[in-house]
Amino acid sequence: MTAETLFYLFVFFLVTEFAIEKYLDWLNAKHFNDDLPNELQDIFDADAYKKAQKYNLINYKFDLLTSSLSFLIILLLLFFKAFGYLDQLVSKWTSSLFWQSMMFFGILFLLSTLLNLPFSYYKTFVIEEQFGFNKMSKKIFWQDQLKSLVLGLFLGMLVLGAFLLFYQWTAKDFWLYAWLFLATFTIFLNMFYTSLIVPLFNKLTPLHDGALKEKLEEMARKTNYKLSGIYVIDGSKRSSKANAYFSGFGAKKKVVLFDTLIQDLTHDEIAAVLAHEIGHYKHKHILYNLVVSVLMTGLMLYLFSLIIDSDTLAQALGGSKAKFHLNMIAFALLFTPISFLIGLMTNWLSRKFEYQADAFAKKYHNAQDLISALKKLSSKSLSNLTPHPWYVFANYSHPTLLQRIKALNLSKK
Repeated sequence: MTAETLFYLFVFFLVTEFAIEKYLDWLNAKHFNDDLPNELQDIFDADAYKKAQKYNLINYKFDLLTSSLSFLIILLLLFFKAFGYLDQLVSKWTSSLFWQSMMFFGILFLLSTLLNLPFSYYKTFVIEEQFGFNKMSKKIFWQDQLKSLVLGLFLGMLVLGAFLLFYQWTAKDFWLYAWLFLATFTIFLNMFYTSLIVPLFNKLTPLHDGALKEKLEEMARKTNYKLSGIYVIDGSKRSSKANAYFSGFGAKKKVVLFDTLIQDLTHDEIAAVLAHEIGHYKHKHILYNLVVSVLMTGLMLYLFSLIIDSDTLAQALGGSKAKFHLNMIAFALLFTPISFLIGLMTNWLSRKFEYQADAFAKKYHNAQDLISALKKLSSKSLSNLTPHPWYVFANYSHPTLLQRIKALNLSKK
């Protein structure tokens, strides 16, 4: 296959993926004004539903604009051989292949961050502000941007640097060592994310003694779950939206509740949310997801190793010969269809896991409190309650609210 053929294959994959995504977005947007099904009639009154429809429509238009601009920029980079020019530039600065790749991706990361910055600012201080979600000051916004930039550079360069060293030491066998390193790194981050990363952005405090803590500890005992710690995160300093999650493994397991969740839900509803999260743990969903992620990463790295020395791939991007960074970009473009199919599979599996976790919560608590909690969270976040089925199939990691309610009501406790 010639470099020119590969180039147009890259373009074909990008255009096809973009067209599919935008078609699904359009189908979904057509359903924003659908009447609510009977099971969801109590979530919004007429005014609140109009507000939710407006919020979803504005976000659809904004996402259409930003994704279209990103798509056009990538096409322009390809047609004007910008990746090849950047490779030539960093090659003039240093003869070290290691530092060429580090600078190549460092520059792309910085440019991407700068391009996304005005859109992130508009999203936060115009759209989210308009609908009452934004609680973030401009000071916190800029601090977050700076911290994310430094953290992204540090972690990205750490992983990339390890990959480059493995490649220099072992050539095509680098994929195996890179896989083992990345698997270890992923497990480490999963274990210590709440302890190391979260405090850079948010304050975590143990849930104080009282009725809520007693209720959650009772739920843990009922489900035979060893609760090592319940923490409250100050999410309200950025957004009024609520959430809860598990973090870590073994002795490092932590339950993290957003302070907005505690404000919005009753103690019984929070207990139902905890039961759902415990259901994920009891069904080993976190472990399954980690294993799938590690296996997929290994597959990607192995496939990349097969083409890492291809001059043709580098030439398709405007380079003269194979380089680690050019061939990695080319591989990412070639991997687009496989990545899309993997996304469909992982979303399907995730939705299945959510049903199982809901069933666990129904068994050890009750269906009605979980339904009530889900309705309140959807109402507070102005969720789209009538998404198109194809859009759900392609993009949703959770079943729709209506699907979850129907499943919970099949044998409501």
